[in-house]
Amino acid sequence: MELTRKTESLLRSLRTRHGRRKSGCCLCEGVRATGELFLRRPELVRFTVATERGAAAMGNIPGELCIVTEEKFAEFSATVNSQGVLAVASVPPEPGCDQPPRDPFLLALDRLGDPGNFGTICRTLRSTGLTELWYTRGSVDPYGDKTVRSALGAQFALSLRSFENLEVLREQAARFGYPTVYLTDPHTGEDCFRCSGLFDRSVVVIGAEADGVSTLDGAARVTIPMPGNYESLNAAQAATVFLFEYVRRITAPAPGGILS
Repeated sequence: MELTRKTESLLRSLRTRHGRRKSGCCLCEGVRATGELFLRRPELVRFTVATERGAAAMGNIPGELCIVTEEKFAEFSATVNSQGVLAVASVPPEPGCDQPPRDPFLLALDRLGDPGNFGTICRTLRSTGLTELWYTRGSVDPYGDKTVRSALGAQFALSLRSFENLEVLREQAARFGYPTVYLTDPHTGEDCFRCSGLFDRSVVVIGAEADGVSTLDGAARVTIPMPGNYESLNAAQAATVFLFEYVRRITAPAPGGILS
């Protein structure tokens, strides 16, 4: 495959949300991120641009491959010390309303604006064996190049669903049989380590970095106890605490049930 002006224009346009929406594609850069894409969703790959060094590091590359010089690759790379490989992939379609989630509970992100936090949460979620990640409008683009790099391509192994707001998200969750919503709060709510129904067909919502979760009538609040009396945790840190509390419960249940 040759690198044409049209191809170069597409590569540059995918750095913007508008360009991704217009083309239906996204960028995936780096050995680990593209490796996850190639392994999990090879059918999404449109083409790959790589240096000789980058192609050698990847081994088998699905679809068309364009080999370029290090200097030419640097024109499209978003990293200072690139690994010499990036793929253009179709943005995965969202699951339809007739495709219910399989997870025992749902993790949702409300207006999460930082690509590093969103990507880290994708990686953490994937590490727990869960498959669904829901988010509301105002959140960062899950398929922006920074988010993909932060997630190391983990979003390609997940089912991501977007919603206008928390109310719409709650309505859809209830239709799928997840009637209870827990809003995470840095100051008030039930202790997340003692809340017995926290992961029982529920939705656990992580809020925006600066503003927290949106108001949602009838939702329960849950908090991470912080004896150090600190203001709050980073959103990705908080999500990790909740996700691995879930893992703790399913891997080492207390005598007589999930919690004693």
